[in-house]
Amino acid sequence: MDGRNNAARLLISLGAMVLIAAALLHLSDYPKDLRAVSVSNLRAPMQREVRALFFLVGWDWFVIAIIMLISAFTVKKVRKVIVLFCGLALLVTQAVMLALMGWFWGIAIILASALMILCGGLLFQNTAAQEGRVRLYPCTVETLSLCSQRGHHFC
Repeated sequence: MDGRNNAARLLISLGAMVLIAAALLHLSDYPKDLRAVSVSNLRAPMQREVRALFFLVGWDWFVIAIIMLISAFTVKKVRKVIVLFCGLALLVTQAVMLALMGWFWGIAIILASALMILCGGLLFQNTAAQEGRVRLYPCTVETLSLCSQRGHHFC
């Protein structure tokens, strides 16, 4: 059981590192892209919006990676849900980017990250079963009595 959780953490860590690297790579082009936007024929308000959007994409990837790492290594009860939600959010983002911009290497990097994260999230074991809160045997009078003595409200 612990081996699956360790494999899940490894996949999530790799996916998060790829996502952080993609965010840093994306933000490293920020000055160059700012210059390109400045000389474009976009009006000033639209230029500000494009600059902000470009920065926020990189920032969001960084934040999502950190949230997943924190969830994978510290949170017990809802880590699987958090990691899967973040992985699905990345896939939705990639679908929108693919539809609007077409295929390019940046989408491939984020897609690889999202798939590693989703696979890691799916590998996590049920933490309730690990902590002894979920009983895998049928409820009987004896088990109900035992559960209520231990403060459990279910078998």
